[in-house]
Amino acid sequence: MTHHVLEPPVTEAQARALKVGDTVTLEKTLFGVRDANLIAMFDRGRKTIFDMKGHAVVHTAPNVRKVPSSNECPSGYEAMCVGTTTSQRMERFTRPLMEREGVRIIIGKGGMGQGTLDAFRDIGGAYLAVIGGAAALQTTWIESIEEVDMDDLNPESIWRFRIKGFGPLLVTMDSHGGSTYDRVQGDAKSRRAAILASLGASD
Repeated sequence: MTHHVLEPPVTEAQARALKVGDTVTLEKTLFGVRDANLIAMFDRGRKTIFDMKGHAVVHTAPNVRKVPSSNECPSGYEAMCVGTTTSQRMERFTRPLMEREGVRIIIGKGGMGQGTLDAFRDIGGAYLAVIGGAAALQTTWIESIEEVDMDDLNPESIWRFRIKGFGPLLVTMDSHGGSTYDRVQGDAKSRRAAILASLGASD
């Protein structure tokens, strides 16, 4: 298992070098996306001002505070709590995010499905897991909110964060078909079957 320190944008080769079980720390830039802005982009034809080619996105709708623009808060927003939401409901957006916007890395909670694994295999990408309940720690990795797009959808705007030492995060899905979630589900089903058998029961 390898630890990777990445400063996006990353190349396809860098994304494909990530394997399930590796850890990653990200530096410099991270984009925040969530349901509303993904629906706006891919169902309603809106375009983002951001160039996300080779970048990482995190599934989030952060708690922010409006403040005067400054060097510390160039967007006029201060990050109060940047938590991560469950990723599964955004499954259908992985491939278009990668194909159209060039995203390479997705950060979220709870993992994603086969469509995401297929997109990672075809295009080159990875999923990095955040443990639920770690929002307070995660927020300390955010230096500032540099810029915001689609702010009419706030808090589900598209956020460009300046980050430092964002991680380590665990690679739980990779471009080689690896998925921690598939393995865990397989183990759980096997144990369930064994328990039922020991009780003389069946599904």
